[in-house]
Amino acid sequence: MSTMNFSVPDDVKEAFNEAYKGQNKSAVIAELMREAVERAQRKQRLVEFWIDASMRRHLPMKSFVQHGKKGVHDFGGRCQRRTQMVFSSPR
Repeated sequence: MSTMNFSVPDDVKEAFNEAYKGQNKSAVIAELMREAVERAQRKQRLVEFWIDASMRRHLPMKSFVQHGKKGVHDFGGRCQRRTQMVFSSPR
């Protein structure tokens, strides 16, 4: 186990103590921190998805067919294999 020290506004401390009265505050904080980490990871995955989707949308089709494998593309030096891609544009 690690120990963390941080400062919070007095009103937040009082509200937290009132909301979690009688509970193990360390366990509550640990669970809230786990939830915050999960939320941040979901947000990062969503950002990466939208960047990837945006890049695929604006690149010419030939950039998706490299090395003789359909669905292989390279963004910033990383190469990924897509098992199936459907390209369509609303017109």
